[in-house]
Amino acid sequence: MPGALLSAETLYIGMEVLIAVASVIGNVMVVWAVKINKSLRDTTFCFIVSLALADIAVGALVIPLAITISIGLQTHFYSCLLVACTVLVLTQSSILALLAIAIDRYLRVKIPTRYKRVVTPRRAGLAVVVCWTVAFIVGLTPMLGWNNLKRLQQNGSISSDLVITCQFENVISMDYMVYFNFFGWVLPPLLLMLLIYAEIFYMIHKQLNSKKFTTSHTDPNKYYDKELNLAKSLALVLFLFAISWLPLHIINCITLFCPDCKKPIVLLYIAILLTHGNSAVNPIVYAFRIKKFRSAFQKIWQQYFCCKDTPALEIQPSDRKEMPNPEPEQATATQPPQKEVPKCDPPQQQQQPPAEQEQDEKTEPPQQPKEHLPILEQNAV
Repeated sequence: MPGALLSAETLYIGMEVLIAVASVIGNVMVVWAVKINKSLRDTTFCFIVSLALADIAVGALVIPLAITISIGLQTHFYSCLLVACTVLVLTQSSILALLAIAIDRYLRVKIPTRYKRVVTPRRAGLAVVVCWTVAFIVGLTPMLGWNNLKRLQQNGSISSDLVITCQFENVISMDYMVYFNFFGWVLPPLLLMLLIYAEIFYMIHKQLNSKKFTTSHTDPNKYYDKELNLAKSLALVLFLFAISWLPLHIINCITLFCPDCKKPIVLLYIAILLTHGNSAVNPIVYAFRIKKFRSAFQKIWQQYFCCKDTPALEIQPSDRKEMPNPEPEQATATQPPQKEVPKCDPPQQQQQPPAEQEQDEKTEPPQQPKEHLPILEQNAV
């Protein structure tokens, strides 16, 4: 049995090292891709960069600390607690980044013509700051006193100098993990994101099945097709996050509600590997599902790793433009009747000399929006 346990621990450490390397390299390429591709610099990819930074920290910081914890290192209680809280902060920042992405995609589909005015880069940056601030507050709560120090002192399981075997369950209270973290800050955002993506898919399919856009001068169907593809990719990221993190939270619930139940150490290792592995899969999803990321990754690989000259990435500003108003006919049909131009106006306008007409246009502001004047003049004729 000790030999099997030792082999399982060795395999666990080897897998953690591979995940750490893949997570750091993959997510650095995500940030790099956003830097070199201007068409990726919008609000959605701002939240994706925030998520990538959290995943980089998992690979570069959390996984090495997790390997240290698995060895059973003797440390001070608060040093071990800080390591555990770091994991909680990064996990919470990932959840809030995913929630911000879902809300951003919802607004882009719900209010496409006003999206650029509502979701500005400044507001997106503020949302990122709020997400990280909340993540620090939630993740560092055990440092403020909601931990196992008093219980260990009452049981005599800790020495007077507060040196313990550093393990997650030794320092973090399961009451905090289940009632506050899981039921308060993990499960509700996941359920909310599930509802948001369901509504997004419903609205997109409803718009694609509608035939009121067929006479428009643009192609809104192309717009909604792109939104549908991107929403599918981001929903896949959410699904993988839930699949990766729910097993460990279920184990925490079992630990709290059934203290006498035995948990195989191999099962615990698998659950931990799933949580860390989630940080490495997001770049793979972006590469296979989002064309702009795939093109940027190929350019980075060929230019900086294979030392080949590559052409500059094509910027497609039309992809990020606001969708034009899909109901131009309805907007003009609802005009108040008193705003119509009288029938005698067109002849008078034709009799004016060109110079006077130009002066009138400069001095007298139009009463109607520019897009409605041709239609109103046609009605008058």
